[in-house]
Amino acid sequence: MSVIPAMLSACKNSPFHEEPDAGGQSKGRASAALHVAASATRYPESESIMMAPICLVENQKEQLTVNSKALQILDKISQPVVVVAIVGIYRTGKSYLMNRLAGKNHGFPLGSTVQSETKGIWMWCMPHPTKPNYTLILLDTEGLGDVEKGNPKNDSWIFALAVLLSSCFVYNSMSTINHQALEQLHYVTQLTQLIRAKSCPRTDEVEDSSEFVSFFPDFIWAVRDFTLELKLNGHPITEDEYLENALKLIPGKNPKLQNSNMPRECIRHFFPKRKCFVFDRPTNDKQYLIHMDKLPEENMERLFLRQSENFCSYIFTHAKPKTLREGIIVTGNRLGTLAVTYVDAINSGGVPCLENAVTTLAQRENSAAVQRAADHYSQQMAQRVRFPTDTLQELLDVHMACEREAIAVFMEHSFKDENQEFQRKLVDTIEKKKEDFVLQNEEASVKYCQAELKRLSEHLTESILRGIFSVPGGHNLYLEEKKQVEQNYKLVPCKGVKADKVLWDFLQSQVVVEESILQSDRALTAGEKAIAAERSMREAAEKEQELLRQKQKEQQQIMEAQQRSFQENIAQLEKKMEKERENLLREHERMLEHKLKVQKEMLIEGFEKKSEELNKEIHRLKEVIESAKNEEPSVLSRILDTAGNMMIVALPGAAKLFGVGMKCLGSQV
Repeated sequence: MSVIPAMLSACKNSPFHEEPDAGGQSKGRASAALHVAASATRYPESESIMMAPICLVENQKEQLTVNSKALQILDKISQPVVVVAIVGIYRTGKSYLMNRLAGKNHGFPLGSTVQSETKGIWMWCMPHPTKPNYTLILLDTEGLGDVEKGNPKNDSWIFALAVLLSSCFVYNSMSTINHQALEQLHYVTQLTQLIRAKSCPRTDEVEDSSEFVSFFPDFIWAVRDFTLELKLNGHPITEDEYLENALKLIPGKNPKLQNSNMPRECIRHFFPKRKCFVFDRPTNDKQYLIHMDKLPEENMERLFLRQSENFCSYIFTHAKPKTLREGIIVTGNRLGTLAVTYVDAINSGGVPCLENAVTTLAQRENSAAVQRAADHYSQQMAQRVRFPTDTLQELLDVHMACEREAIAVFMEHSFKDENQEFQRKLVDTIEKKKEDFVLQNEEASVKYCQAELKRLSEHLTESILRGIFSVPGGHNLYLEEKKQVEQNYKLVPCKGVKADKVLWDFLQSQVVVEESILQSDRALTAGEKAIAAERSMREAAEKEQELLRQKQKEQQQIMEAQQRSFQENIAQLEKKMEKERENLLREHERMLEHKLKVQKEMLIEGFEKKSEELNKEIHRLKEVIESAKNEEPSVLSRILDTAGNMMIVALPGAAKLFGVGMKCLGSQV
């Protein structure tokens, strides 16, 4: 296949592919063909598959809705995502920066009038240029402060959604970071009323917003048309130092000063990782400024190109994948669920709550994880088992291997499985599927053995019908031929688990015939007939006992398989719970580190009261961390108790008693 057809084929098969419009051209195809500045990131055509952005959250008539077409795109993205959102006052060039990140001159619309061009939140998905197996999602938001908007509350919701959905939040402003710029960023001070971390009010007098730092994105301030010299007190400073200096609180009790300090405090408290980029004017030609998408490379200021390149490089290298609390990884389809959950909360008159969103997401994802794991088990069993197996143990060994993999699949794709509700469902599902495979194995063995016995006994049956054994000495002739059938049957390979049972049933079907032949044999005395009948009954009893022993052995094997299943569930659950505990511990330690840093800075800057106000949060975090470090016996108790519940609910017979034992043991740990 040549290169171009291969690219087109890749595009058509991609979840990002868009159908041509009525004119026969894919949206954005013409813009994709335009010249891109050399400093802009370029992707091969086969990678830049989603040819144009699509609206994710529509803002029509002061009502927010999630676009179903955008959800369909996200639903096909199973990779982890890096989500970069940009927010800022309208007509400040936000969309241009996002197009640079996309490696395009066109894509997100660039307005050339005083009207805001972008409405709602627009999305552009593409393979991440530097992180294999990750998807980069760019979110361009409508400009804040548009005078044509009827309800300024919409700006606040757009701002809050951008924070909640992104892993890297870019705030775009003009000229300098001064009092006016910080006043325009008043939306950050409203986040305490627009976002909740917990669904229930706290009882420890600590603000709910104290936990924002655990799940808020990285913060980047992009300052456009920057004309100042980066110096402080006559000494050169970096862009980051410029931002941090601008975020220092201004001393004084004047209400205006205190109000201007609020955005500074919120940014410092909520966003632990901050970065600043300043950009010169791209050109001094006003005509080109109006139509930036048509600005040729040679007409751009070299410093602006270099600054843009540094900005893109930093995003590609340092923007982290989107995660929720406790290290829960967000994929494209999970991002879609979050968007719907948050927008539904807003439209219902409520406030987007991370805890509720995670609960909603967990219900959906854990249910899918059970199905995915069960499907994996069924597929692997179907591939690896050849019916009938020689022994039950052979089937159970394959079952254990497939179950181990299925549990691992579930553990990988599930999270926040409170009380192991979904793991119990998986245990129950796999147990039923195993029983079905055991039944299939038995049926295949019965069918095969009956066919073989029918073939091997054809001559015996024909002889009986022809009366060959109805002669003096016929009983011995019958016994010899029946014994030959048994010997030939034993030589048949791969008879399976029901070989002896099928033979027993066959021999039982011959009892009446044998008795008739025995009684009609004139060559035998009455005593010899009695001895022969007794011998036949003894042999039948021995075979029956052997069948019983085999059944008991199989029941023991099933019981042992259930216990191994229990142990495997315990091992993987323990590993997962320990990992979750470590993630939560690291999260709290990062929160504590950040709050201690903020507290120290407040003290150095002379704000002793504000520094003291952090003591409650810091004290609570230290207690949580200490408790988590000493939690191991409690974790083991939960594991044993949960495992006991799973055994009692899902497994039959003696396994239930084993489960009760585990619960008792767990209560004593």
